[in-house]
Amino acid sequence: MSTVLRIDVWGDVVCPFCYLGKRQLELAVSQFDPSITIEMHHRAFELDVRAPEHYSHSLAELLSKKYGMTVEQAETQNVRMESAAAKLGMTWSLDRCQPSNTFNAHRLIALAASQGLQDAMIERLFQSYFCEGGRPADRDLLVALAHEVGVTDVVATLESDRFADEVRQDELEANELGITGVPSILIDGRFMVMGAQGADEILSVMERAWARRQKEQA
Repeated sequence: MSTVLRIDVWGDVVCPFCYLGKRQLELAVSQFDPSITIEMHHRAFELDVRAPEHYSHSLAELLSKKYGMTVEQAETQNVRMESAAAKLGMTWSLDRCQPSNTFNAHRLIALAASQGLQDAMIERLFQSYFCEGGRPADRDLLVALAHEVGVTDVVATLESDRFADEVRQDELEANELGITGVPSILIDGRFMVMGAQGADEILSVMERAWARRQKEQA
């Protein structure tokens, strides 16, 4: 009987709910049966596939345009997000965020995954964007962050189209599954947790998925 539970997570490195969701998923995994191996797979999802490498607007300004709110309302929303992050042990600085295209960041995550460094790379990209004001489309920054976590062949990969097909395939599969927002967590290939759910909800679905698997394999 298999003792591996696969979890696929669609997300973007500039999505605050994805970073919060990563922490909630980690909490859920920490409470799950330790005898079961969790096999985690990041799946690419760009919030805006047409995003440029540089924006001339702040995050609050972009949010105000996207959601039809004032800049002040967007700033208030960002403060609430920072408070939510603080409750999970993170210190965000959303006023420093530099939104940008994330396609190459996803290619970098795929490269890291091929070297067994997927989680470390995702975490470092999140930290750079939400805490340090890093711009995900900055290739020099991507190279530096990748080297920090031990990823190799970074420059050659970014200068090529390597892993581009994998990123697009992830996005195609998301579309086929009806995923329109992230985070979206697919557990054991059949149970979907969509949106910013807490650790208890994620854990409940993990346990349900595992119980179904055991019943089918009995």
